[in-house]
Amino acid sequence: MQYDLVVIGSGPGGYVGAIRASQLGLKVAIVEKAELGGICLNWGCIPTKSLLKSASVFEYIQHAEEYGINIEGESKADFEAMVKRSRGVADGMSKGVQFLLKKNKIDVINGFGKLKGNKVVEVKKEDGSTEDISAEHILLATGARSRELPNLPQDGKKVIGYRKALTLDKQPESMIVVGSGAIGSEFAYFYNSIGTKVTLVEYLPNIVPLEDEEVSKQLGRSFKKAKIDVMVSSEVLSVDTSGDKVKAVIKTKKGEETHEADVILSAVGISPNIEGIGLEEVGVEVEKGKIKVDEFYRTSVAGVYAIGDIVPGQALAHVASAEAITCVEKIAGHHPEPINYGNIPGCTYTSPEVASVGMTEKAAKEAGYELKIGKFPFSASGKASAAGHKDGFVKLIFDAKYGELLGAHLIGANVTEMVAELVVAKKLETTGLELVKSIHPHPTMSEAIMEAAAAAYDEVIHI
Repeated sequence: MQYDLVVIGSGPGGYVGAIRASQLGLKVAIVEKAELGGICLNWGCIPTKSLLKSASVFEYIQHAEEYGINIEGESKADFEAMVKRSRGVADGMSKGVQFLLKKNKIDVINGFGKLKGNKVVEVKKEDGSTEDISAEHILLATGARSRELPNLPQDGKKVIGYRKALTLDKQPESMIVVGSGAIGSEFAYFYNSIGTKVTLVEYLPNIVPLEDEEVSKQLGRSFKKAKIDVMVSSEVLSVDTSGDKVKAVIKTKKGEETHEADVILSAVGISPNIEGIGLEEVGVEVEKGKIKVDEFYRTSVAGVYAIGDIVPGQALAHVASAEAITCVEKIAGHHPEPINYGNIPGCTYTSPEVASVGMTEKAAKEAGYELKIGKFPFSASGKASAAGHKDGFVKLIFDAKYGELLGAHLIGANVTEMVAELVVAKKLETTGLELVKSIHPHPTMSEAIMEAAAAAYDEVIHI
């Protein structure tokens, strides 16, 4: 069958692009070798948030007396039930994607998709048979997988990646998490909160190293207060899985140390899925392990496009979705605005949560800006006090000359729900003084944004 667009991969880039293309009148097919929804819905964003919610509820129960509630008997974390719930949530979301694709009259073809040239995609089925599909346009949205380091090979038992961490048979008594980006930090928080002894190892001087340094240090303090053993400026040199437990030799500033645990979770980033999809055969250009594209995601081969984790840029679900929409709108003859990668929000769903957009203070200074910086601590927030979550702050960075919002950095309860306001403010080129004069409801956590902006202009009231 002849299609206007064939999408290879049904993650948050692939299925969103397919639906938008269908809305614009294109005849679309999507090729998927596994579950609809890709890694994000089935093995990433969604099931991890389900586990984190279970951890949050468990923490509330443990601290119920602080809220005037007495619970008789001992509360216990039922790890198997938590995992079962997370799988149910993921399955429901995957079925939701199936419904959306059907609703938008998109053909779903099961199998492994590969570029064949001459606007053809070859689909290899589970039984080994192949089917050729023709399309005027082909969108690659094949995503990524857990990256493996030579000194930290994953065996799926004692050294695992994020997928296995979602479905362990039983809760480990101890765990070493290597890498403190969003994935590593979230799993460290989850397992620690339900009683696993967690050691978090980070090669760089601060955890969540892409965040503003003040945020990184605050999360480090919060983790240590929660009794997570945080090791920064540290590197796993080797692992020994021959015994009952796994032993890791870790290089620190003080020298080499040997740590023992039931399991090691390797969370050192991701590797793009670009192997075996026909790039070399048809001449799609690759640079530094990622597919080269222009601002509308066209590759070096006419009619072939790529988005998401396989192209340069932030490897985030919402980025893949935005790229897919921009790409297919251009294919359909519209005139979309290229994505501004300086205005992409990032979120880490630990406790406290972390959210940010734009430049860190260090990056803004290095870019030569004269800055106005405002901070407002949640310890001064009435809503945060009432909620019992006073850790954290909002930090806003403005260009002193024009008042432009250069960066926003938040750490605290529910800040992942607050950062979108600052993304919109930055998109609309809102100034600091306009934020100060934008009335925020009281009492809310979001008042801290108005107060932080006021602090930058020496007008803050509540500190």
